[in-house]
Amino acid sequence: MNDAEPEKIAGGRAVFSRRGGGRACISASQKATREILMLIGRLMTASIATFAAFAVLLPIGGIAYAASCGTSEAGFEAWKSEFANEARAKGIGPAGIAGLMATHYNYATIAADRGLKSFRLSLPAFMAKRGSSVIVARGRAIKRSQAALFDSIEQRYGVPPGPLIAIWGMETGFGTQHGNQNAISAIATLAYDCRRPEYFTDQLYAALKLIDDGRLSPNAHGSMHGEIGQTQFLPKTMLGYGVGNLDSAAGALASTANFLKAHGWQPGAGYQPGEPNFAAIQAWNAATVYEEAIAIMGKEIDGGDR
Repeated sequence: MNDAEPEKIAGGRAVFSRRGGGRACISASQKATREILMLIGRLMTASIATFAAFAVLLPIGGIAYAASCGTSEAGFEAWKSEFANEARAKGIGPAGIAGLMATHYNYATIAADRGLKSFRLSLPAFMAKRGSSVIVARGRAIKRSQAALFDSIEQRYGVPPGPLIAIWGMETGFGTQHGNQNAISAIATLAYDCRRPEYFTDQLYAALKLIDDGRLSPNAHGSMHGEIGQTQFLPKTMLGYGVGNLDSAAGALASTANFLKAHGWQPGAGYQPGEPNFAAIQAWNAATVYEEAIAIMGKEIDGGDR
């Protein structure tokens, strides 16, 4: 307590020893007032220092506020304007902003997002629903007919044909079902929707960056959640791991192999549950039944030797 320490408290008065042997008595109310004033001074000093330190961390132009999410079409157009301002501040250019402003609220996407049920099935029911026997049969034929393509992919990325073909068949029926939704509108709708805005906000920023870079058309079509190409890449995955035209088999399969390699795929190691490469399959899709189905079908396509 600065230059004095209390000796005793009696009768509502505090008696302090002071330097030089003198003694002084102050009332409890006086003491409280002095301590409050000292505390205010310390807080003001600390607040100024804290604000100065915090100000260094702020982006130029002040604090960025996230655009407000919504649960209906009513606020979508206003949200787009808010988001466009934030996107400009993050470096998105005119092409990306134009792509954003051309989007529409996608009711089909919202309905599909609310109706996701197949991942709740048992593994046998899930595989039956997705036509695993057909995928395996066709996958074996494709492996033989496109052996050169799969050999080149395995040499470059270390990923064998089985899991790539299983993913290809599972996602788009080997490129026959890309989806018919405007991909950017689907992603913008989900970024605006209050259910998972953080996840799809990242996807939307990636999509706008791809538009700016000329790698994605604002009119690109995809599935209900905005997945693009023959193995259904979301924009953030495309931005990070896409290595070719995702609407072509060669580009989609190479990009998928690149993703798996980047997530720890070890050439020659197994990819069944509990084996080293199963974790890379888990990174591709978080649903347990999907992961296990890909591992099973991939092994059957590869001839049971993986």
